[in-house]
Amino acid sequence: MEEKDWIKLFSAQNQIQKVMEMNRQTERFGLALTQEEAKLLVENRNLVLKEQQRVEFGEGILPKLIFAFCDSAYIDQENYAETIARLQEIFYTFKNETLDEITDDELLEFMREQYEEKCCGNTEYLEGTFLSDFAQMVRSGK
Repeated sequence: MEEKDWIKLFSAQNQIQKVMEMNRQTERFGLALTQEEAKLLVENRNLVLKEQQRVEFGEGILPKLIFAFCDSAYIDQENYAETIARLQEIFYTFKNETLDEITDDELLEFMREQYEEKCCGNTEYLEGTFLSDFAQMVRSGK
């Protein structure tokens, strides 16, 4: 195995472990990811980063994203992994759309607020309306 492959494997395993550790915090809301779901989320993260031409170091946004949304009124065990995957895609898209002019925490806070209060858990509405308007506002410097 080449060194590069070993590093990728170790990084992915570390990311999966960090996601699995989030179950301790999310179980009180009736949410837990399986090992397979965590693996798929990490794989999805890597695909989205590649598509968005982004590089991320460390554990990435996934644990923060899980924490930000785990008590949502619109997420239950049945849609949990799928919703987190979709929110992760939206997050990276809008980091690019806002030209990285806002922090991860600011974007997560805005996403959470809009998801709960305006979009009633609809990720398509979140991405297509509120985040587009928000990104345009950030880019214009308002």
